[in-house]
Amino acid sequence: MPKPIVSLQDYLYELPDDRIARFPLPQRDQSKLLVFRNETINHDTFSNLITHLPAASTLFFNNTRVIPARLHFKKQTGATIEIFLLNPVTPSHLVQQAMVATGTCRWHCTIGNLKRWPDNTLLHFLHAEFELEARLVNRAEGIVEFTWNSSHTFAELVSLCGDVPLPPYLNRPVQPADKETYQTLYSRHDGAVAAPTAGLHFTQAVLNQLEQAGIKKEFLTLHVSAGTFLPIKTQNALEHTMHQEQLVVSRANVEAMLTNTLSVAVGTTSVRTLESVYWFGVKLKTNPQAEFHISQHDAYTLPQEITRHEALQQVLACMERNQTDTVAGETAIYIVPGYRFRVVDALITNFHQPASTLILLVASFVGTHWQKIYEEALSNNYRFLSYGDSSLLFRK
Repeated sequence: MPKPIVSLQDYLYELPDDRIARFPLPQRDQSKLLVFRNETINHDTFSNLITHLPAASTLFFNNTRVIPARLHFKKQTGATIEIFLLNPVTPSHLVQQAMVATGTCRWHCTIGNLKRWPDNTLLHFLHAEFELEARLVNRAEGIVEFTWNSSHTFAELVSLCGDVPLPPYLNRPVQPADKETYQTLYSRHDGAVAAPTAGLHFTQAVLNQLEQAGIKKEFLTLHVSAGTFLPIKTQNALEHTMHQEQLVVSRANVEAMLTNTLSVAVGTTSVRTLESVYWFGVKLKTNPQAEFHISQHDAYTLPQEITRHEALQQVLACMERNQTDTVAGETAIYIVPGYRFRVVDALITNFHQPASTLILLVASFVGTHWQKIYEEALSNNYRFLSYGDSSLLFRK
């Protein structure tokens, strides 16, 4: 159980502006790699990751694909309206289904320069292959209806006219190269508005090394939402409202979680997915009809004694009953100090913002050692945040 109070002040550290990596390195796997194991820190290069992983390991990758979620519409007056896609409303609230919509769809959005967009006014985006129109359906909730006059799917359409949603802390214009560099090599399913950045370091050479060493790879999906950048505004971090994200896991993913290999999460989004699957199994244990929806409180209020094996067998049984090889759900799991990890043994992750939900997750994973890890990274000139360097952390 978490403490009654998790003071945000305890998770602050000084991050100089010049330590924020504004651009990626020319070669993905040449980033630095900090390795924390048995309370000891070592420094290496990411291309040598294989030398730090036990042979009996399974790496869980998040294969979500970042969509160019920033759409810019120019009014006849010259004013620019920016529409940032958040969550689909129709034809489905499921991201992967909404991205293959044709003709029309509605999304919940944040809108820049909203006051310059009167009700009942259509915005137009003219492209050589189509015309895209946007209509504000609900100003208070930011619901926008898009219609277009071509056979393009919505995913194809935004790839042609949208901009990459770079994190706000990069504080720079989008570059053409960002469409490639802010995407993992193995990204597959459109729907994220932020990259699972731990995966940005993987090159084909590193993936091949894993293959040759017999280290297992599993690909699951969590569509990273804009909520990942929301700051915690309460001094007691437990009062923060955690963002919700959609995820999809396969039968093969769950079966891999049941093996006796070391479970290595590539990124905090993979951690959230793997741990959420366990809690879904706990819910199914008491209610076989339970929906895959994990609230931010579930990990602390649901029964605590159910084993990983029991919980994951419940998830497999659910798939069997529903005659499906995948299960989709939503999670707002909130991992804070005091959380007991049920699935993840090791974590590959970048270096995160002070006093963020991601720092809380790292502190939950390695305990108070997080401070020493970050001090070491700063004193050894590591690059921080999305385009920064990496770490491999073994659980306390």
